[in-house]
Amino acid sequence: MQKISFDDLKNKVCVITGGGGVIGSSMALGLATLGVKIVILDLNIEVSNQVVEKIKTETQTEAIAVAANVLNKDSLIQAKKIINEKLGLIDILINCAGGNSPQATTDLEEITEKNSDNISKSFFGLNIEGFQKVFDLNFNGTLLPTMVFTTDMLEQKKGVILNVSSMNAFRPLTKIPAYSAAKSAINNFTEWLAVHLAKMNIRVNAIAPGFFLGEQNRFLLINKETGEPTPRAEKILKNTPMGRFGEFTELQGTVAYLLSDISGFVTGVVIPVDGGFNAYSGV
Repeated sequence: MQKISFDDLKNKVCVITGGGGVIGSSMALGLATLGVKIVILDLNIEVSNQVVEKIKTETQTEAIAVAANVLNKDSLIQAKKIINEKLGLIDILINCAGGNSPQATTDLEEITEKNSDNISKSFFGLNIEGFQKVFDLNFNGTLLPTMVFTTDMLEQKKGVILNVSSMNAFRPLTKIPAYSAAKSAINNFTEWLAVHLAKMNIRVNAIAPGFFLGEQNRFLLINKETGEPTPRAEKILKNTPMGRFGEFTELQGTVAYLLSDISGFVTGVVIPVDGGFNAYSGV
């Protein structure tokens, strides 16, 4: 009988872009407990080093921090050289860099006759530079690292790419058009790339987190003055069958499954981790 385990992940080299963030660092810690060698790739090297120290202290697994800009291909190429010199060829890439911005967010959820005289707070008042910045960070920040870091997988004729999508990709949320559009593009790109690389034994999948409270969405979900959930947060919780926000550690199991040979025949899928949000019609 074949043993089911994550043993195949041990000593694999995994690059996590945006690894200094809450989601990326949680993934890194979870994978490190399985013996995966971790590369925390982030613009903020100070935060990255803190994550690396935490990984080493709590798991005794090898980890390094490398500074790079996911929107600059030359920066990524230089980072890859450092990774190859220190840890060897890259086996796994997790594209976790991303985020939203108030500049790409509308104040109004929808335009009505009552508020139509204030369209500056709607889609028509969006800052186009802010919109472009959010879209580029999320989509191009996935595209460029994939171009650079997966060449090692071609050489080895094996590898795994995991993109981080969002619940917004399935059901675009009000107020955040740039983030929703970019994550939808990531879903499509995940499927396209899965087909493109399948014959090289490189699998490409994604996870779509539901609602996890982090720095990128805190301004939308928690009232800064009172610390209480905003009306938007209350609607989210009402439409999440489990009735709560997710814990970042609850992403770890799905991530490990998609990266392991356990899911060796799985490619081109986007798995929601959302407490049932995507399955609920609201009725």
